[in-house]
Amino acid sequence: MLKDPLKAPYPGLGEDHPDTYWAATAGPLAGDDGPLKEDMETDVAIIGGGYTGLSTAYFLAREYGIRAVVLEANRPGWGCSGRNGSFVMSTIGRHGYDTWVEKWGMKTALALYAEGKAALATVHELIDVGGIDCDCQPEGLLKMAHRPSRITKLEAEQKVLAEVFGGHSELLDAQAIADTHFQGAEAYAALRTLGNFTLHPLKLLNGVLILARAAGAVVHGASPVINWSKDSRHHVLMTPGGRVRAKRVVMAGNGYTFDGLHKTLRGCHLPVLSNIIVTRPMSATELAESRFVSTDAMLDTRHTSTYFRRLPDNRVMMGGRGPITATPSGLAAHRQALLNVVRTKFPALGQITADYFWDGWVNVSYDYMPHIHHAKDDVSVHYAGGYTGKGVAFSLHAGRLLAASLTGNSTAHPRLPFLSPMPRYPLAAFRRLGQRALLMWYRYLDEKD
Repeated sequence: MLKDPLKAPYPGLGEDHPDTYWAATAGPLAGDDGPLKEDMETDVAIIGGGYTGLSTAYFLAREYGIRAVVLEANRPGWGCSGRNGSFVMSTIGRHGYDTWVEKWGMKTALALYAEGKAALATVHELIDVGGIDCDCQPEGLLKMAHRPSRITKLEAEQKVLAEVFGGHSELLDAQAIADTHFQGAEAYAALRTLGNFTLHPLKLLNGVLILARAAGAVVHGASPVINWSKDSRHHVLMTPGGRVRAKRVVMAGNGYTFDGLHKTLRGCHLPVLSNIIVTRPMSATELAESRFVSTDAMLDTRHTSTYFRRLPDNRVMMGGRGPITATPSGLAAHRQALLNVVRTKFPALGQITADYFWDGWVNVSYDYMPHIHHAKDDVSVHYAGGYTGKGVAFSLHAGRLLAASLTGNSTAHPRLPFLSPMPRYPLAAFRRLGQRALLMWYRYLDEKD
């Protein structure tokens, strides 16, 4: 059972990847440098060996010649990076394009849009440079109206995308969805955009790990930071096997960053459980009757969105919110609930079963935006996180931005809202109560019309 980051002192000690579809199909994984077993000094220490941490280490080494040390509590990619929903999107945070304009104005909204495209470019660059075979699928994202009343929302989104950002999209009606993507329910219309795509997230992580180490980074698995202090010149990070003295530190744990790690992020995180199931392969009859031919990433218009795709071996992956806490009974109920969603959305799959089910923590920030910044009273402590479940592309891009910021080479637009301190939750001690109330409200909004 997953430890709650609001309570536990660190994520684990050398744990292997959970029993996910990704772990079962990733093939042999690259090794790291093993647990830290001695005291050492470094210019930059990075806490967290997922997409952000490894990307930061890679770009520090490649672009600036800095050999960073990465400290990962378990295996690299054990957290969100190795168990996510596999959607590579230009989205930054949870706000829609129209909200960007309303909250921050046209100039900043356009800069955000450009940065989202840059995040996609960073992912493509890493894949190309590393020759990473991570099962990339053709471009395409379908945002599905799960009720007729949500079609107007998609129409408005298409208008803003075209008129403000110059983005191309296609609004499909129910028949077009059935003809070219799948035959199912809760698909009254869909907004289809290009650029976004899907892949195998653990294979991607494995490739970035190889890139980082080849560039000169040192990656210690099974090395959680169990104590953090500071002397006159260095941060001192204690692990079970040794200490790292570092001039600068990066916190890159996202949903697995525990509340007590450093005062800068205390009260800023809301780790929310997300669950995923993967079905058995569809039979030839099920494929024919469901007409599930699309390789696009798909999600619906619920506030508590469900997301799904057809995998290369003709399985269906379905993801959605999990329980408040990772209890066995709660997880079992959500496993069945996700399977029911598959059977509802695809009536032809009424007898399908699930072969895989897993969960993981998603970090939701108070303002629904990621943040890349430094501690208010100590510019030698940097961090990135708060990807709100949409961070495959942006978390890797955040590593690139962190590396530039750490070395004084940042050229990012200074008004970008994610280049600001991560806000604290009001009444942070009651975050779980607030989460429960918000989920009830969202459930009401999603089903009331």
